[in-house]
Amino acid sequence: MKKKEKRGTHKVLWGFIYVITFIAAFITSVVVKLTSDPFHGAYQVKWNDAMGTIYTDVPYGEGEKNKFDLYVPADNSKESYGLIVYIHAGGFTSGDKSDDAEMLKWLCSKGYVAAGINYTLRTEDNNASVYSQSLEIKEAMPYVAAEAEKLGYKLDKMAVSGGSAGGTLALLYAYRDADTSPIPVKMVFECVGPASFYHEDWTNYGLDKSPEAAAGLFSVMSGNTITSEMIAERSYYDEVKNISADMWVNEKTVPTLIAYGTKDKVCPFGTVKHLVEALEKNNVPYDYIECPHSGHGLQNDNKLYGLYMEKVNEYLNRYLPVSS
Repeated sequence: MKKKEKRGTHKVLWGFIYVITFIAAFITSVVVKLTSDPFHGAYQVKWNDAMGTIYTDVPYGEGEKNKFDLYVPADNSKESYGLIVYIHAGGFTSGDKSDDAEMLKWLCSKGYVAAGINYTLRTEDNNASVYSQSLEIKEAMPYVAAEAEKLGYKLDKMAVSGGSAGGTLALLYAYRDADTSPIPVKMVFECVGPASFYHEDWTNYGLDKSPEAAAGLFSVMSGNTITSEMIAERSYYDEVKNISADMWVNEKTVPTLIAYGTKDKVCPFGTVKHLVEALEKNNVPYDYIECPHSGHGLQNDNKLYGLYMEKVNEYLNRYLPVSS
């Protein structure tokens, strides 16, 4: 009877955390979308057929969400092209590849093949986890490469990017899965994606004070069973490794550009310190832009966010130059 009661309590705790996580991510996405463009269109383009072609909902698997959009430049005369994959935000529970259409158009206008990939979102009715979502992104990459080549665009290098949940998935692909990528990964850039899973850093959700809550949330996110005892004993690290970007950094890790807000209430700000430490320890080329007045949308540090976008251009030119 006591075991059943514990399981019930566990579910209640997770349900509470799940609702908070979903609402926070949802509200943040609305706020970000309603915020005016601080760059006055500098990173947007007026898309037309002269710029390129967009192919939507190309399938890569059997799941309902296993689809991607591909943006190819009008100039198809080059011997090879760079690919940039941008993974959408949404707290792992919402969002769609179409949310990043402006970013993907802008990247394509620079001469890259660009792709937005959907993945199965976590709901109360499925077992989707950050880990299973990362595997779907990995599964999609050969299909993206094949579709581009079928259209006449040979890909010889790539970058991966995203924001929030998409930032986490981008880091995981660039660090954990780069060795098996059909296209060589040359760099990663992302904003505000949870980069590590140490319960003491997740203060926004009270995981530093509740081993039960930490076990519930981390179990769902990792897809593994983690107990409150494992949290208390700090013996759960192997169980979250497959979703912890910081644990995959080594001396071969690709150049990395990241930005985080110190006032973030959605992605715990403390998670980035472990990633920065790992990049430093392994002498990985990186730039870390910290926004001291901003939350999840990096909305109160326009100059610093502008610096991040300047660095995006700098990294692309250095590590993913457009072929002449």
